[in-house]
Amino acid sequence: MEIRNEVVAILDEVLSLKGRAADLALDAPLLGALPELDSMAVVSLITTLEERFAFTVDDDEIDGSVFASLATLIDFVRRKLAA
Repeated sequence: MEIRNEVVAILDEVLSLKGRAADLALDAPLLGALPELDSMAVVSLITTLEERFAFTVDDDEIDGSVFASLATLIDFVRRKLAA
């Protein structure tokens, strides 16, 4: 599955968006725009990304910019997979 589609599916699953994630544009803001994306959801999202993509995220790699938009989250996953 394409990375974008998998990230969208993970967002939908972790945040219980019931299919709404599929409608998000790449420039759609995430953090601060989706009420479902609170601090606990961020932790769950990171954990799920680690499990699905088989990489590890260090604490110093995560800040608000990773979750600024769908595109920045996808770019983060791509960078982790390329490392």
